Amino acid sequence: MAQIYPQTSSLFSSSSSSSCYITSRRESFTLWLKSLVFHGNGCTVFDSDGNLVYRIDNYGEKCSRQVDLMDLSGNILFSIQQKKMPIFGHWNGYKWNDAKVKKKIPSFQVRKNLNFLKGGICTHVAYLGCDGYYKMRGSSDKSEFKITDTNGIPLAEVKQKQSPSGVNFGDDVLSLVVEPQVDHSLIMALVTVYELINHKL
Repeated sequence: MAQIYPQTSSLFSSSSSSSCYITSRRESFTLWLKSLVFHGNGCTVFDSDGNLVYRIDNYGEKCSRQVDLMDLSGNILFSIQQKKMPIFGHWNGYKWNDAKVKKKIPSFQVRKNLNFLKGGICTHVAYLGCDGYYKMRGSSDKSEFKITDTNGIPLAEVKQKQSPSGVNFGDDVLSLVVEPQVDHSLIMALVTVYELINHKL
């Protein structure tokens, strides 16, 4: 059986708590849209060395209105909540610091921009307060998409993962590439929202 991660060997932030999630090189991850918990929903994320780095264990039903992005040790990095409104809903992301979270002001907010729905392409906009916004743009019927910053500079890209011989893994196995100096924990939180919106988690 082929392994879903390679054999070979961020959201800008100045806080020390996020410095370990920002590197000077491009980082590659493998997303397996499955939970390691038996009969659970969620996502398991490996780095390029095959080490488990992030996980989502959603014990509730699929497409839950609240999920937590955790590190390997189970520490919560972001809590993500769906907010329902009379016409349009949105997702709020709350960053945890020192095992605490302030849920009054979200770290980011993701909304669908219906004006961007054209030719099968859908864009979700993540508002980051004074830091501007990021765009998540991809096909509405696939998990492949790109994340760019306010100026349109690429930050990350998600694609279906392929084996070294070019064979696609299943639809639930994706590759994530994050550009240097980008907080990949925050990128992973945005990827989580995108997959929730598209009913993949």
